[in-house]
Amino acid sequence: MNENTPIVMAAFGTTSRAMETYSFIDTAVKAAFPGHPVKWAYTSRMVRAHMKQRHRANMKNPQQVLDALAEQGNPWAVVQSLHLISGHEFYRLVDDVRQCGVRTSMGLPLLTSPEDYQRTATAILGGVAAGNGTATVLIGHGTDHPAWTAYPALGQILSSSGSNVHVATIEGEADMDTTVAAVLRCGAKRVHLLPLMLVAGVHLQEDIAGDEDSWRSAFEAAGIAVSVETQGLGKNAAIIDIFIRHIRDALAIVPESASLA
Repeated sequence: MNENTPIVMAAFGTTSRAMETYSFIDTAVKAAFPGHPVKWAYTSRMVRAHMKQRHRANMKNPQQVLDALAEQGNPWAVVQSLHLISGHEFYRLVDDVRQCGVRTSMGLPLLTSPEDYQRTATAILGGVAAGNGTATVLIGHGTDHPAWTAYPALGQILSSSGSNVHVATIEGEADMDTTVAAVLRCGAKRVHLLPLMLVAGVHLQEDIAGDEDSWRSAFEAAGIAVSVETQGLGKNAAIIDIFIRHIRDALAIVPESASLA
């Protein structure tokens, strides 16, 4: 593993105070890879524009960060995707990275290998109360990309543990009505809503926990008591460890001879 290779953490970005989650991840990555410069890039044009207009924050996109590293003489960089699945956003990141002047090794999204799914399920189940008449519902973004299969795959692994856990999506087949009906069928009197997202930002505040047309209000209307987890997966150390494993795999591809010119 080349000890000088920069690591670029590529996140979608957020316009909420949940940016502190990225600080948590940054600390963990720097502790795992001392000596490696750790940079951040944000893939969402909307988030970058919002943060520049409202907060005068200059959030760089991956190409800008990688071009700067190339100008500094770095022949290689690791780009670690902070996406959960290999969907549209991940492949847009791959396309952007190809256009840069530095060679890159990609760290893959959270849910990639069978081992990733098992480790993610274990990390999630560690915070799920067994029994007591409470169902846990994990709510992800959803996607129309073929990678949508990641959600039912994770759901199958979680349900096979014997815990009353459901995986749902804001967009897609496992929608709100379907999920409320499933929880009612299992006889749960309470439900704990947990964002299946790295950062619990606007989607948590509006879609999941909002007062109207939200997942919380839908369960309450069905007579089910609701509690909501306010932290995303990015505050779960076991989840961050999976990303760190992916960074380590990506670094292993960088030639030992790679160094600053």
